[in-house]
Amino acid sequence: MAATARPRRSVLYMPGSNARALEKGRNLPADGLILDLEDAVAPDAKELARQQIVDAVKEGGYGMREILIRTNGLNTPWGYDDIVAASTSGADAILLPKVESADTVRQVEAIMDASGAPAEMKIWCMMETPRGMLRAEEIADSTDRMGGFVMGTSDLAKELRCSHTMMRLPFMMSLNICVLAARAANIAILDGVYLDLSDDEGFVEHCQQGFELGFDGKTLIHPKTVGKANEIFGPSEKEVDWSKKIIAAHAEAEAEGKGVVVVDGKLIENLHVVTAKQVVAQAEAITKMEAEA
Repeated sequence: MAATARPRRSVLYMPGSNARALEKGRNLPADGLILDLEDAVAPDAKELARQQIVDAVKEGGYGMREILIRTNGLNTPWGYDDIVAASTSGADAILLPKVESADTVRQVEAIMDASGAPAEMKIWCMMETPRGMLRAEEIADSTDRMGGFVMGTSDLAKELRCSHTMMRLPFMMSLNICVLAARAANIAILDGVYLDLSDDEGFVEHCQQGFELGFDGKTLIHPKTVGKANEIFGPSEKEVDWSKKIIAAHAEAEAEGKGVVVVDGKLIENLHVVTAKQVVAQAEAITKMEAEA
């Protein structure tokens, strides 16, 4: 499914060391789950978490949710074994932390190939360092396995020595660069987490800003935020109805040899129809996912 059609409105981090959380993830209304072996897992629990994640994914029961396994970096004692284990787990993708070069991605791809990873298994990259921002384009284009970017805004703030502000002005160049690189490479991109779980209004503002910037969805740290992320990043019923209307009107105009058509006073060209088809495709995918759940 195209990066712009598959629902990725809400993607929830789940600590691999918490077996109860891995079980709970099967019943949450999130579009995707990041089963985490990195930041959320203490060093002495890394191997247990790896085994629990692999066992949970192989057991199944996650429906159409997209499953990403975030591994430790290759420069750690656990990274290589994480990638080998994840390669044949049945997950949709491996999510690499702190990616700063295309070479890192290709090195991981070689390990996946040698470990028997299926051809459809993707590589996603955490974009969370200054060097990663400066190399976003080459990272996005590094392999046919590339599936998407995840913004790591917490680590990025530390690296940039900047402040977390409501409008996120210190991050704006980084966010824009990564959106540009992702769209140029036709891959998905997810916004970073919102850390203050007590600030519902701030979370909504961040989601709305992320949607306006062009992100496909938002990464989350608590199940209670899933519903609002789904609402903001998903197409509304009004948007779907309008999209279907202009698709039909444009098709009728094309059949009559016309390149443009006016619908409810608005000029509709092919570029509007492309966007409309993406909206309808996403809405249909959401409906199918919810029905299966």
